[in-house]
Amino acid sequence: MLPCYVLLDLETTGGSAQQDRITEIAAVRVEQGVEVARWSTLVNPGTPISGFIEKLTGINDAMVAHAPRFAEVASQLTTLLDGAVLVAHNVRFDHGFLQHELARTGITLRAKTLCTVRLSRLLYPQFKSHGLDAIMQRHGLSSTARHRAMGDVEVMQHWLQLACAELGTECVQRHAQTLLQGSAALPPQLDTPVSDIPDTPGVYLFYGETSLPLYVGKSVKLRSRIMSHFQAAGRNPREMRIAQDIRRIEWTETAGELGALLLEARLVKELQPLHNRQLRRENTLCAWRLEANPNSRPLLTLVRGKDLAPQQFGALYGPYRSKNQALSHLRELADTHGLCLQALGLESGKGRCFGHQTGHCKGVCCGEETPERHHLRLQMALAEHKLHVWPYTGKVGLREHNPRTQRTDIHLFEQWCHLATVHSDEELTDALQTRQSQALAFDLDTYRLAVKHLLPGKHTGLERLIFSCFTYEISL
Repeated sequence: MLPCYVLLDLETTGGSAQQDRITEIAAVRVEQGVEVARWSTLVNPGTPISGFIEKLTGINDAMVAHAPRFAEVASQLTTLLDGAVLVAHNVRFDHGFLQHELARTGITLRAKTLCTVRLSRLLYPQFKSHGLDAIMQRHGLSSTARHRAMGDVEVMQHWLQLACAELGTECVQRHAQTLLQGSAALPPQLDTPVSDIPDTPGVYLFYGETSLPLYVGKSVKLRSRIMSHFQAAGRNPREMRIAQDIRRIEWTETAGELGALLLEARLVKELQPLHNRQLRRENTLCAWRLEANPNSRPLLTLVRGKDLAPQQFGALYGPYRSKNQALSHLRELADTHGLCLQALGLESGKGRCFGHQTGHCKGVCCGEETPERHHLRLQMALAEHKLHVWPYTGKVGLREHNPRTQRTDIHLFEQWCHLATVHSDEELTDALQTRQSQALAFDLDTYRLAVKHLLPGKHTGLERLIFSCFTYEISL
């Protein structure tokens, strides 16, 4: 099949490479089609074996009590793997455990890997299931030691011999080499050919068994970013969970990074993927509204919902993802700038506030500072957090062009909200003529992207299209 490979199987105390440990190792090394070494050992995991695992594998605590620890057999294993491709059924599982165990001994595993689940999919695409039990059943293979390490290695060895006899050694070699050329790290149950995914900007969606995505992400190089998820699964618990659950991948190309960021933010909020956290819809967004009258009490009011509208941004400061975040930040500002907690509405009562008694307030509460001066200092403290007023009279577009793919997107904005992304003059005309039937909902992630690109004086390399009566001028 390959010039040099090691068929390997592990038995473990559970399914998590981060938390569970190895209880048995078996390996057979093959060079130029000839078996040259065979080795197996029980391993003391240093942790109790559960009843479920004991029932599945037949390995119990008594059997491993006097077995060597993994560190004691690591050198034998690495010698056996030296210069060979690591071949296993669902190789990600075994590879992940070996990575963690070897890392604990200060050794980095660098072996190439080949998954016989994926090889079976390529060799026998007419069959739906490619687990070891399914392979044994359809090919008439048997084992007296199923779920023991050497027993499962021997099943793989017999199956490879049978596949070479049925399909020809050259066919098996060709498909094995195909897997080695970059896709061996993929989850074995993944149905989507990663080679079909372009290495262009865009958004990708990971799906499991249901119609709801597990994860939505973006990248300027889709295929490379997707592969990085799977390559990190052995050392990252979240990536491991995604790799275990994923079944298919969908993607949408964009002209560039801005289009990918906008689409990702929208899809995460619409679809609420299980493993996305930061971009999910925020129903608790809020901001401080500053009263124009220095004598008003309180000077600041927390606004949210429909009151958190771009048309009101001239008097709003923030935004914050929660009321607690807003209150905490305001207290920090009060402490840093000597502002009055009573005047801000953070402390009840009349007369001298507690901050003045401790030297943190300059005395607007007791007449030692004028309301006008305190109001001015409050404005200065809040200045860098002031929400930007929409600086245009209508809609504005950003043209994003990819010279490599020749794709052009125009992202249309109004009042800091992303209205649409269009790809032709006809779509642009329709989008400009469409009137909003309801007030635009404020979205923090879109606002931050729009501010970065659309504030006057900002130069991000994208063409800015300023529309007026369906004609426009271009600025860079």
